[in-house]
Amino acid sequence: MRLQKYLSACGACSRRKAEELILAGRVRVNGVTAVLGQSVNEEEDAVELDGTLLALPEKHTYIMLYKPRGCVTTLSDPQGRQTVAELVSDAGVRLYPVGRLDVQSEGLLLMTDDGETANKLAHPSHGVEKTYRVWVRGENCAEKLSCLREPVKYEKETYHALSVELLHAGKTRARADITVAEGKNHEVRNMCAAVGLQVERLLRWRQGELTLRNMAAGEWRYLTHAEINSLERLE
Repeated sequence: MRLQKYLSACGACSRRKAEELILAGRVRVNGVTAVLGQSVNEEEDAVELDGTLLALPEKHTYIMLYKPRGCVTTLSDPQGRQTVAELVSDAGVRLYPVGRLDVQSEGLLLMTDDGETANKLAHPSHGVEKTYRVWVRGENCAEKLSCLREPVKYEKETYHALSVELLHAGKTRARADITVAEGKNHEVRNMCAAVGLQVERLLRWRQGELTLRNMAAGEWRYLTHAEINSLERLE
């Protein structure tokens, strides 16, 4: 097995991150610093990351977390803020977030020790759809939200929404579901800023075939077999 794939399968990181770790000299195989492109025998070779011996899990764990606002999508935080790792600490295994939700955003966040699946879900090349419910403020909200059905540009970056469904519109506030698949940073917030709207709340409620239902902020649950199968069907 290629070393990058092994690191990912152990849940240590994505394949892309694995390349960075190998190039940085942080990975050793049988006591020798690893090189990019190296292969390993998962049954015989000892692979270490930063001195910690890695092993393939007998069974992967998949969790859906309702990340609350104010919680950071990291395993630790030097500022002492609550992390997603703390919210799922009672799962009994070390889990990693798939992608990110910024600190002021909330909603569906998948956490797992399956690096391969995490990479498929998070990498923009796989085009996994995500739907965000957004509460915005500004003049002519409905009209401005309708503009997002066409590509918009913000700070030299162009953004494309797959769909925009207006749920409610008042004089200066509105609510809509925006579906995207490009995986760009702060995608929905930047799209709204491009048309002069201020985001008051941003909630991700769908990712691929996974949906956030009947959960409160801070709660988590294991994925069902059907949900796990939907992840395994990703190419």
